[in-house]
Amino acid sequence: MDIKSYMDGVGREARAASRLMARADTAVKNRALEAIAGAISREADRLLEANAMDLEGAKKRGLEPALIDRLTLSRKGIAGMSEGLLQIASLSDPIGEISDMKFRPSGIQVGRMRVPLGVIGIIYEARPNVTADAAGLCLKSGNAAILRGGSEALHCNQAIAALVHEGLRIAGLPETAVQVIATADRAAVGELITMKDHVDVIVPRGGKGLIERISGEATIPVIKHLHGVCHVYIDDSADFDKALRIADNAKTQRYGTCNTMETLLVASGVAERILPPLCSIYLQKEVELRGDEAARRIVPQMIAATEEDWKTEYLAPILSVRIVKDLDEAMEHINRYGSQHTDAIVTEDYSKARRFLREVDSSSVMVNASTRFADGFEYGLGAEIGISTDKIHARGPVGLEGLTSQKFIVLGDGQVRT
Repeated sequence: MDIKSYMDGVGREARAASRLMARADTAVKNRALEAIAGAISREADRLLEANAMDLEGAKKRGLEPALIDRLTLSRKGIAGMSEGLLQIASLSDPIGEISDMKFRPSGIQVGRMRVPLGVIGIIYEARPNVTADAAGLCLKSGNAAILRGGSEALHCNQAIAALVHEGLRIAGLPETAVQVIATADRAAVGELITMKDHVDVIVPRGGKGLIERISGEATIPVIKHLHGVCHVYIDDSADFDKALRIADNAKTQRYGTCNTMETLLVASGVAERILPPLCSIYLQKEVELRGDEAARRIVPQMIAATEEDWKTEYLAPILSVRIVKDLDEAMEHINRYGSQHTDAIVTEDYSKARRFLREVDSSSVMVNASTRFADGFEYGLGAEIGISTDKIHARGPVGLEGLTSQKFIVLGDGQVRT
């Protein structure tokens, strides 16, 4: 295969499809989403078979457990894909929304209209559910999508792509509105991220190495987050039952996700009371604990944490623990070592909660809730195309609105500028 010619063809078809998608009405887009959701539910067995082939290949290649975990698709996961598409269909269509209309002294009216970005290239590893989520979000927001999944999920991604195309056909939309790259050749990625004439924005989802490569080589704007060093801070005014539930769930509900807690911060005033029962839970679940000197005095089973631990995204059953003096020291630690992804405080003190929300510079900041909620589906976005920790128009889980822009519109009645 001539990768350059193949990708150029994909880009041209995507650009043509994006013009049709931009003018598709809401009912047609929703019909496509509902048809795709129905096809995914109907073909659950087929998707599991394709996923089993991918998993077999991944294990033979000796891929890391965290990657295999993200690659694994269950019946619950398939149901979640279908439900996410239906939720996207139920959301308001942002395209064409007009806001901030104001009369100017000249008599013209000036406002803003929400419009699609155009063609969105999405590059991701493992996680076959991203194929359905990304297709659904791009479709509803009036964009065309070029999806390049990892070679480890090739069978499952192609199976999902066939169902997406079925739904597009049923709704009378072009199948080229969602294209899944059919080759595992890495040269396709290099072409995709430099096709300025055909692609408007790139969204990478995967490990730090992938995202650093895309960010460094892309000649197209990138929506991204590099890694998820997420924190939970247990304040000295925390409710202990809440603290135990939240700190347990934030770490152990799933290890291989970007919104999993990697560092636990505990106020010194409650450390001796909260750490022993909490660490007992972690040790029972075989979580390796790495603590500072103060934490190790309370829980001797911890090994010594290093400076590198505070900035590490483990994606594994490993947790760093540090005892801090107070809220200020906790926020100082988060803003120094965190990745601006997701951070949470457990406290019953309203003033401290408000300060934490204002002063922690992350894309999701939480009070008395697990960091695992930092997710487009949980936020009611239907799904997410990724997480952005950049300070651009899209920040946090990127849903429909993050895949749109605004243009100025002017309504006049013959006015001319003098």
